[in-house]
Amino acid sequence: MARSHLKKLGSYLRPYWQTSALGIGALLLVNVLGVSIPLLIRSGIDDLQVTFSYDQVLRYSLMVGGLATLMLGLRMASRILVFGVGRQVEFDLKQRLFQHLLTLEPAYFERNTPGDLISRSTSDVDNIRRLVGFAVLSISNTLFAYALTVPVMLGISPRLTLVSLAVYPVILVLVQLFSNRLRDEQSRVQKSLASLSDLIQEDMSGISLIKIYAQEENERQAFADLNQDVLTNNLTLARTRNTLFPLLGGLASVSLLVILAVGAGSIASGALTVGDFVALILYVERLVFPTALLGFTITAYQRGEVSIDRVESILRSQPKIQDDLQALPITPEAVRGRVTARHLTYTYGGADQPALNDINFDLTPGETVAVVGPIGAGKSTLASALPHLLDIAPNQLFLDGEDVTQLRLGDLRQSIAVVPQDSFLFSTSILNNIRYGSPRTDEMSVIYAAKVAQIHDEILNFPKQYETLVGERGITLSGGQRQRTALARALLVDAPVLILDDALSSVDNQTATAILHNLSEGRQRKTVLFITHQMSAAAACDRILVMDQGRLVQFGSHGDLMRQTGLYQDLWNQHKLKEVLA
Repeated sequence: MARSHLKKLGSYLRPYWQTSALGIGALLLVNVLGVSIPLLIRSGIDDLQVTFSYDQVLRYSLMVGGLATLMLGLRMASRILVFGVGRQVEFDLKQRLFQHLLTLEPAYFERNTPGDLISRSTSDVDNIRRLVGFAVLSISNTLFAYALTVPVMLGISPRLTLVSLAVYPVILVLVQLFSNRLRDEQSRVQKSLASLSDLIQEDMSGISLIKIYAQEENERQAFADLNQDVLTNNLTLARTRNTLFPLLGGLASVSLLVILAVGAGSIASGALTVGDFVALILYVERLVFPTALLGFTITAYQRGEVSIDRVESILRSQPKIQDDLQALPITPEAVRGRVTARHLTYTYGGADQPALNDINFDLTPGETVAVVGPIGAGKSTLASALPHLLDIAPNQLFLDGEDVTQLRLGDLRQSIAVVPQDSFLFSTSILNNIRYGSPRTDEMSVIYAAKVAQIHDEILNFPKQYETLVGERGITLSGGQRQRTALARALLVDAPVLILDDALSSVDNQTATAILHNLSEGRQRKTVLFITHQMSAAAACDRILVMDQGRLVQFGSHGDLMRQTGLYQDLWNQHKLKEVLA
């Protein structure tokens, strides 16, 4: 596991290995100078013991000051370079994550909550940035400090060096003992933060529902419980860190006490000069800081390891629906709009019964076909299958005779416009929402699409008309206005096939019928699949598909179906009864 993390870390750094190498090289020079300064001080002390003069003091002071200044400049350069690489890796990871998420099918986002994905894309990426920046710098500094300092200390006094470093094996044991514990505790912290983020995301999106049902207190308690989990996990982690870090710092300082205790006798016996003694004290102090910092470095590394796993789990998720190497290109202009289903069958993962069961139909170009049936009949599944949003089997759905699973996804989805049940609008102007699928379209074309969707007159009554901001998810518009704005967006793309998945449910029957009439007129008639519960609007369509429990049970015009005993006649009678009661 550790090897895989290091390998992945190396892959993050590989594009910037030259900058990283410069930063680590500068840090190496910092440590070379850090080893040289105590040697210079030793020479100065020993020389001044023989012949003391202020000129010598000034000369050594200037030399030490010059080396210290150079050391400061190199240290700043190393931090700028290495931390800059960390920021660049953070940028790259966020780009990769966002681009990869865009390739995944809608079902992936049903299995993984938005809050968790946001947490992984932000806080976990930030942890990796700290690992690449702070942890790499700190680990490199510690290795250089020991590799350069210990040999010089051994050269001055092997006995004192070994005695002063005797506590360091204990430090390594402590680090090993706490390592797995810190990783597990850090993982719990990040998972609890993801759950909290998910609750905030849901509550902000569903604030109207919370107020309608007066559930503020329940949501407040749910947030308090999750927030308590975050606090508990953070305190547990803090206790572990606050136990480990002082122990590491204290043990590192023991070596300084050993030098002071044992070194005095060595000076008295003549085995050690005063300059050697001072140099050893300075070297031990040089090792105290990176050793004490080892605890923080371990935490950053463990946090980064956990975050690497969480981020890579997203990047490892392969889209189940993607272009085949031999995918066929098509152009929307060349598509006539013939839609054919042959024994179309689809079962959701984990379900016992198929959502679509042996469906067969043939829609002619320019035909408006309604799809009706009770809830759970499979109507929305059919709407998702046509643009290949579901992982359907080959040779079941065809557009102009071509298998949709063999067509390029981008081309296919430019040829089939879908207005889903949830008429999602972005937090921007109505104008930008309508031309989302074609951002460079001129305003006159936008107005024409709005007129066809029967929303233009209402937009003119808004304070800023087409520049009116609709708020997050279109919250400032009514349900019917959102649906017709989403319909205008689909119409502006001018795809030859249009699927309305209960997209006019908040629109009255008269307006819905007028919209369908607009779509069925003109030289550029679209093939329209109109999924609806509005029986009056469905009756105005060319033909009607009647579905029940995933099967196509009836197919024909309103007149043909009314002459047959079956589900359609029952649905129509229920509709007429509701009209009478209303």
